[in-house]
Amino acid sequence: MILRKEFSCDQCDAKFENYDDLIKHAREVHHHAIVRCHDCGKEFVHEKDRLHHVREEHEKKALSRANKNLHKHNVKNPAPQDEVDLHRKTFSSNFE
Repeated sequence: MILRKEFSCDQCDAKFENYDDLIKHAREVHHHAIVRCHDCGKEFVHEKDRLHHVREEHEKKALSRANKNLHKHNVKNPAPQDEVDLHRKTFSSNFE
């Protein structure tokens, strides 16, 4: 038995097989504003979904790159991405 994940519209209970179809439906039928990830451009119907995506995808990647640098012995010339990560704000930075 193959399980299919369904995506449901919270305004009219229409069901879709993939998230992109739900986004298209929300935009066209309900004229719902779509929020976009500032880092990768992925689209979301709800702001809470975008925030979850940023925490799970982008903050974890930045942390893993930072942890990689802990194991380097002689870092005289940091990589360009290391410089970006050093100055990048995270969602939790808003509450400090």
